[in-house]
Amino acid sequence: MSDRAVAPQEFPELGFYMLPGDALDSGDALTEVRAAEAMGIGRAFLGERPNRKEAGAICGAAAAVTDSIGITLGVTNINTRHPTLTAGLALTVQSLAGGRFTMGFGRGVAVAQQIMGLEPVTTAELEDFALVMRRLFRGEIVGDYDGPTGRVPILLLDMTLDEHLPLALGAMGPNTLALGGRCFDDVILHPFYSDETVVRSVDAVTVAAEQAGRDPAEVKVWSCFVVVSDEVPHELRLRKTVGRLATYLQYYGDVLVRVNRWDPEVLASFRADEVVAKFLAPIDGTATVAELEHIGALLPDEWLAPMAAGTPAECAAAVRRQIDLGCDAVLMHGATPAELATVIDAYRQIGA
Repeated sequence: MSDRAVAPQEFPELGFYMLPGDALDSGDALTEVRAAEAMGIGRAFLGERPNRKEAGAICGAAAAVTDSIGITLGVTNINTRHPTLTAGLALTVQSLAGGRFTMGFGRGVAVAQQIMGLEPVTTAELEDFALVMRRLFRGEIVGDYDGPTGRVPILLLDMTLDEHLPLALGAMGPNTLALGGRCFDDVILHPFYSDETVVRSVDAVTVAAEQAGRDPAEVKVWSCFVVVSDEVPHELRLRKTVGRLATYLQYYGDVLVRVNRWDPEVLASFRADEVVAKFLAPIDGTATVAELEHIGALLPDEWLAPMAAGTPAECAAAVRRQIDLGCDAVLMHGATPAELATVIDAYRQIGA
């Protein structure tokens, strides 16, 4: 790891996603991360997608053009690369970033895993993979490995290493939240969590950390919180709110509904709607404005309530409330730094 000094950010408790949604130009990530660093945002996240959002390329480039903002891969899958290549990606970006990089994993979307011919990832496999990454960064040789990506005679990264690799975990259900508390540095919650679900999730991470003999303060819980002010144009606002929630409900709505303790009959009615049922591609990227407005009418107000909306000041207050609920930090979801500028100004006034 580099011994370069890293200047603290004004708002270490705030993060944003580079290239939110489908990326049209990978180079936009560099404009975004530099703007976010100048605004004082503490962390830049990337949710990996194969279409112009490959993790190593984007995170490495973002690290190379910045000096102080943290760079987090939040998240990728454990079974789409050989574990040595995954560790190598992390080590390379960590070197480029001078220690500002965090490697993040998630369970993955079942449909996407099936399309790639991959088996669903279990909690036990996630834990095993995290422990392997830790061992590789300590310079250990992992012999006769038999884990998430199959059997490998030897795993080795660099025997001279003796470093701590910060690890993040995208978590929804109780087992994954507990895993985050046991052996990860960051836990990233899912968007559209009700206040009650946020509190339960933070408590689950805390209890698991304590049971594992860890100080819960060692685990940072990030609220992944949709932030879309009324300064965003109507159509884009619909895509970032109604469209995004609808897309989650398309692919793993049962999990989100169960975690939030919402009514599953509402989800069944949503999926049976003739407009919703015709979509095979993600709704947020393909629906028309009229279709989004129709879909929005199908969703209860309480399902769309867990986000920051309204004026920049109202958005800033809503972001702050996530910390009041017990989260350590807020990953402002679905908004670029340009769209967040006035919200950050308002947030600054809260602490003034």
